[in-house]
Amino acid sequence: MRIGLLREIKQDEYRVALTPGAVEALAEAGHAVMVEKGAGLDAGIADAEYEAVGARVVSSAEELWAEGEMIVKVKEPLEPEFPLMREGQILFAFLHLAACQPLAGALMENGTYAVAFETVTSPDGVLPILQPMSEIAGRMAVQEGAKYLGKNLGGRGVLLAGAPGVPRGNVVILGAGIVGKNAAKIAVGMHAGVTVFDINHARLEYIDDIFDGRVKTLVSTRFTIREALREADLVIGAVLVPGGRTPVLVSRDMLREMNPGAVIVDVAVDQGGCVETIRPTYHSEPTYVVDGVVHYGVANMPGVVPRTSTIALSNAVLPYALEMANSGLKEAARRNPHLADGLNVAEGRITHTGVAEALGMEGASAREALA
Repeated sequence: MRIGLLREIKQDEYRVALTPGAVEALAEAGHAVMVEKGAGLDAGIADAEYEAVGARVVSSAEELWAEGEMIVKVKEPLEPEFPLMREGQILFAFLHLAACQPLAGALMENGTYAVAFETVTSPDGVLPILQPMSEIAGRMAVQEGAKYLGKNLGGRGVLLAGAPGVPRGNVVILGAGIVGKNAAKIAVGMHAGVTVFDINHARLEYIDDIFDGRVKTLVSTRFTIREALREADLVIGAVLVPGGRTPVLVSRDMLREMNPGAVIVDVAVDQGGCVETIRPTYHSEPTYVVDGVVHYGVANMPGVVPRTSTIALSNAVLPYALEMANSGLKEAARRNPHLADGLNVAEGRITHTGVAEALGMEGASAREALA
C-alpha cells in the first residue's frame, strides 16, 4: 500500500503522526511510505531521518494526497484539503466529526473512508489511540490553568499550592476518565485542593482508591457542580462521549456565580465542550474572558509538546496502520471489530452511531457500509 504522511496545516499544530521508527516498520512490511517535506521538523525529526528508513520525501501535499492510498495525519483536514480527498482513499487521523459537519459532508461526498483515531477501541474498553493524548492533555490542563491564574494573564492571582498560613487553590475536575485522572495527578502533586465529578460510581471509587483520600469525589449533578464552581479557582472539563457531542455541564448562568478571574480549561472542546461558553482557540491566543472567567479552549493541547506527544501517538497508531496496510481496510475491519469501531465514514455514509446522532443524520454500521 502507498501510505502518505502529511505535514499539519492546522494553526499551532506541531505534531506528526508517525516517527521514523514507525515508518521503518511499515517499509519493512513492504509498503511504500511518502512523507511530505518538513512534516516532522517541529517535532525535531529531519527529513533525512525518514529517508534513512526507506521513506520517499515529496515536496507538496497535493502530490501526497494524489498518490497515497492511505493518508495518516494528526488533526482533521481543513477546508483547503477537502478537494484533495479521493474516492476509495483511507484517511486515518483525529477527526472529531460530531463537532465538524462540513468535514463529514466532504468525506461523504468524496467517497473517502474515514477512520478516526478517537473512536478506535480495544478489548479492555479503552480508546487506545486517544488515550496517550488524553493523558498528556490532562496533565497539561492543570499546568496551563495554573499559569493563567496569574494576575498578569487575567487570572485571580491564586497559587494552587497555597503557602504556609494561606489556603490552597481549589481545582474542580469534571470527569473521572483518562483526562480527569491525569489532571488530578498533577493537581494533587501541586498540593491543590481537588474535587473530581463523574456519574459513574466505579470511576469515583477508583479515583478515591488511587489517591488515598487526597481527592474529594462527588456524583455529578447540576446542583453539586454549581456548588463547587462557587469555590473553584480552576475548572477542568474532562468529559468524553466517544464519537459524540459532549454534554454541557457548565451553563452560562453558572459563570456569574464563579470567582472573577477563575480559569476554565475545557479539554473536551474538540467535541463541542462541556462548558456552554467555550469555543476553540489556539496556542498563540489560547484564552478569552466571559463574565469575568478566563476560558482556555485550545483544541490540540498536546500539539505544543510535539516531541513527547508525537512519540506517544505514533506508538499507538502504528499497529492499526500496519493492520490496514497489510490486509486492506475492509478485511482488517472484518477481522478486528475494534478497528471497525474507528470507521466513521464509508461509502458515503456515516458509520458511527455517536457521530450520526450528533450530526442528526441516519447512520449505518461499518459492516453494512463495507459489505
